[in-house]
Amino acid sequence: MPPLGLRSESTERDRSYANAVVRACEIVNSFRHEGEALTLSELVDRSRLSKTTVFRLVQSLVRGGLVERVGKGVYASRVRPLTERTFRLGFAAQTDSVFCREVTGGLERAAARSNVHLVMVNNRYSAREALRNAELLVRERVDLVLEYQTYERVAPMVAAKFVEANIPVIAIEIPHPGATYFGANNYQAGLIGGKALGRWANEHWNAEVDQVLLLELPIAGPLPQLRMTGLLDSLRKELPAISSLPISHLDGKGDFEQILGVVRKYLRRTAAKKRTLVGAVNDTCALAALRGFEEAGLSQYCAVMGQNAILEARMELRRAGTRLIGSVAFFPERYGDQLVPLALNILQKKSAPATVFVEHQLITLKNVGLLYPLDA
Repeated sequence: MPPLGLRSESTERDRSYANAVVRACEIVNSFRHEGEALTLSELVDRSRLSKTTVFRLVQSLVRGGLVERVGKGVYASRVRPLTERTFRLGFAAQTDSVFCREVTGGLERAAARSNVHLVMVNNRYSAREALRNAELLVRERVDLVLEYQTYERVAPMVAAKFVEANIPVIAIEIPHPGATYFGANNYQAGLIGGKALGRWANEHWNAEVDQVLLLELPIAGPLPQLRMTGLLDSLRKELPAISSLPISHLDGKGDFEQILGVVRKYLRRTAAKKRTLVGAVNDTCALAALRGFEEAGLSQYCAVMGQNAILEARMELRRAGTRLIGSVAFFPERYGDQLVPLALNILQKKSAPATVFVEHQLITLKNVGLLYPLDA
């Protein structure tokens, strides 16, 4: 024991810092990347402090402006972590379509906010290109891949390359074996469109419909086909009589001119002046159908429902006399806000769902200006 009035070296050292400050630093250091949001329980696990201590310190940090409350019992640090690791995410874009460009733009913004580096390639709507890009991303040694390609038949081959390289995958819109699925709730989107189309026919045609035309995308597999299944189910509920009507299925392979050609042939071989409800797997098909009916002088005999609510469809909805009744929005510009946090949760071994569905909403002339006021 040291002489009275003298302090030992350990005692002096113990009093050279404030325990409360050190513990507060442990709370701040629990946030591993910029923008990460943690619950109180997660902060307790990471800091290894008691729940009472963590709660008290978090409230103090919130008051001091170093931490903010972003939800009920959820917090985010305003201090950028000093030891933050920059993750590299590979993004294989589907093509150069408007929809995909909006996905890309939102993803770039979200990645910049979260200090994530994107390695981007373009699958160019090609199965062969998708396989080549998968090999490229493996060579780049990315931490995780956001795979957006259309062809169901090559999905197992693309996925196998990433599995072999031990790279986790989030598959956008088209399922890939072993990957987390992110994208449309296709059946629900179909139900929304079919309900609106059926109600329009009841109101404007007194439910007198002669035929139904479905523009589909078989190359994408059975999941996108659920849009047409949902649409038909809703139509049958709104218009019971359509169960006895002829239903034509046309293959929309994704290219506007190709789809327009298919619609032209269909109209040439079918009797003219038949009231036709058209359900389209996407807006490209919907717009091609509109063009085909217009060219044939049959616009007044069609009513079309699209999917995706891309810019061209939203502008068409604003056109006087259009026969595009509506389009179901998927909000691709918001994809990045969900994809980047989902990818980080997977990489940090946090709980992550196997399936994430995006929001859907019917877009019509009545609300397109409210939801997309900047289109013009």
